[in-house]
Amino acid sequence: MLLGLFFRKNIGQLDDQALLELVRARNEQAMGELFVRYSYLVMGQCLKYLKDKMLAEDEMMNIFDKLPEKISRSEISNFKSWLYSVSKNECLMKLRKKGIKEADAETALLYAADEADETLKLAELNEAKMKLLETAMDDLNEEQKKCIRLFYLEHKSYDEIVKLTPYDLNKVKSHIQNGKRNLKLMLEKQREFKD
Repeated sequence: MLLGLFFRKNIGQLDDQALLELVRARNEQAMGELFVRYSYLVMGQCLKYLKDKMLAEDEMMNIFDKLPEKISRSEISNFKSWLYSVSKNECLMKLRKKGIKEADAETALLYAADEADETLKLAELNEAKMKLLETAMDDLNEEQKKCIRLFYLEHKSYDEIVKLTPYDLNKVKSHIQNGKRNLKLMLEKQREFKD
């Protein structure tokens, strides 16, 4: 029981390859973690090809339903790229089944490929930036970290932060301002934030 709680808490820290091994061992939590990490990517691709939100949501769920079987049959070195290809192929098959001519689907693919590659690069960049931001947050002092987290991540007002912390209103404002400035300085040193 205790081991199960520990595992659930730490599964989010595993890399994609470790999660794939767990999925091959029929671990549903690992599949859930892959869904959390990559559903936005699959949904974006489905929307791009299918042009209908409801159809795209259905297709995204269909893709994730089939993934455990596909993962168990495939040798995967880069999961994100592999998932991108699987999603594209599933969407194209869906378009063909709906009666769209293959030439039209292939034309759509050519136009969408550049945009999709750019979207994937942007998603990877944003993910890297979020990791750098989390690391930088850890380097703030406790007061700044607490106030920044409550204000920006939990969307608390100044008054709510005053009630939740031992700081008065002026201290809360000061910790948020100083925390923002310190984060900015730390992040400007990172190459990904300069691009």
